[in-house]
Formats: sequence, structure tokens, C-alpha cells
Amino acid sequence: MVYLDVMDHLLMLLLLVWSSESVRLVGGDSRCAGTLEVKQGDWRPVDGSDWSLKEAADSVRLVNGTSLCSGRLEVKSNQSNQSNQWWSSVCEDDFDQQDAEVVCRELGCGAPSVLQGALYGEVEAPMWTKEFQCGGHESALLDCRSSGSDRNTCSPNKAVGLTCSEPVRLVGGDSRCAGTVELKRGDWRPVDSYDWTLKEAAVVCRELDCGSVVRQREESSKRSVWRINSDCVQSGSSLRECVTSHFSSSIMDLTCSGMLISDIIYVPI
Repeated sequence: MVYLDVMDHLLMLLLLVWSSESVRLVGGDSRCAGTLEVKQGDWRPVDGSDWSLKEAADSVRLVNGTSLCSGRLEVKSNQSNQSNQWWSSVCEDDFDQQDAEVVCRELGCGAPSVLQGALYGEVEAPMWTKEFQCGGHESALLDCRSSGSDRNTCSPNKAVGLTCSEPVRLVGGDSRCAGTVELKRGDWRPVDSYDWTLKEAAVVCRELDCGSVVRQREESSKRSVWRINSDCVQSGSSLRECVTSHFSSSIMDLTCSGMLISDIIYVPI
């Protein structure tokens, strides 16, 4: 489900491609809420299988990183005027952990794992001039309150560098480092065992800070899943960039070494 508070960003993005007569929201409480439909001869709902908040959110981005979920933070200025917009760097002094949580959520990524100035390059002009004051619960960064005063300067090594974790988890096991692999792209789904390799398993264990792979096995379960393209992962892309929607009869169960450390029982001699 795409929430109301990101729909304005979504519509602005879509209207660049389609005329106002070719896109609509139906079944909601107003014309700005409901199921997204596009006119292609007849009206059809938009397939949500490869849809994420990245498509809906067009006001923030992370650049110069290794994936959609890492990089130097930039915010699109002048949202009200489509013909006169630009991307602005954000100063680290005007940004905190709660702000980072909102950005990662808006981009459809996992929780912030690294927040460090100049990690992905120095401040580039133009610069965002106000301090964000997020509560951490907002769906979009531009929904947050901001300071009344403007900043005029920012040190070169103070550009916000942010890394969000993969939206991945292990569920149903004896610890957070064991269980069925689930990935979030819009909604949480188990991962199909098809085309799964040790490379994907290692990425999951690493993202969860759970050490290395101890065991992986297929389990029978007929349900909607995310299928990961192994070649895509091998090329260096993140897991969430390499998934498509499928219906499968087998899912992947994974055990990482991190659970072994927490499960050690010390017996006095």
C-alpha cells in the first residue's frame, strides 16, 4: 500500500510521463487516495510486484554510493515548481538519527546503519539551508518540521553520508540469525530458493551482522515470494534491486554463525 502522504510525490513523477487524463486514484476517500490506475486503452491498476517507495518518493536520493540505499544525501528543492527544481546537499550538523530513519524508510530501505559526514563525498552546491527536525515516524523527509533560520555555510567534510541496511530478516528460527529469509520491497515476503547461491546467503548474514553462513536449506511452502536474480547480486547490486515477484513452492531457510556466539552457555568449573 502506498500511503497518502507520499502520493503527491508519486503523482508529480507520473505526470511527467502521462497526461492528467491517463492516471488516476480510485476507491479512496478523495481524488488523492486510492488504487493507482493508468489508462492504456482501458483503465488498469498498476502492478505492485516491482513497486517500491523508490518509485513513489521523488524528493530525496542517495548518490555516489554502492546501491540505492547508500550515498550522499540530496533533497530536491522547490517542490511546487516542476520547471525550476534542483538537488541540494544536506549538512551533517542539520541531520540526526531520526532524520536518517525517515530517509531510509522513504527509499524503501532498512534501518540506518551508518551516518557519517563526507563518507560519500564532500558538500556540493547548492546546499539545503534548513535543519530537519523529524520525529522519526514520518513517511517522507519533507513531511518533517524544519528550523526557521537558514544556514549559509557548511564545512566541506560535513555532507551527510548515509547507509541504510538491506530490508531483510530471518524469521521463525531460534534467534534473529536463523530462520526463513524474508525481504521487504513494499511488503515482507519469503525468498524463493530458485537461483539462490552462497553469495546471497553471505549478503544476508552480513547485513544482519550475523557472521558467516553455517547452513542453508530449502523448505516447501506454496506462497507469493521474492525471487532474487543471482547474476544481479553478483554484479554488486543490493538484494532489493535484484528481486521480482513470483509464486513458488519452495523458500530458503538460513542459519548464520552469529547465533552460535549468543547461544554459548558457560559452565563454572
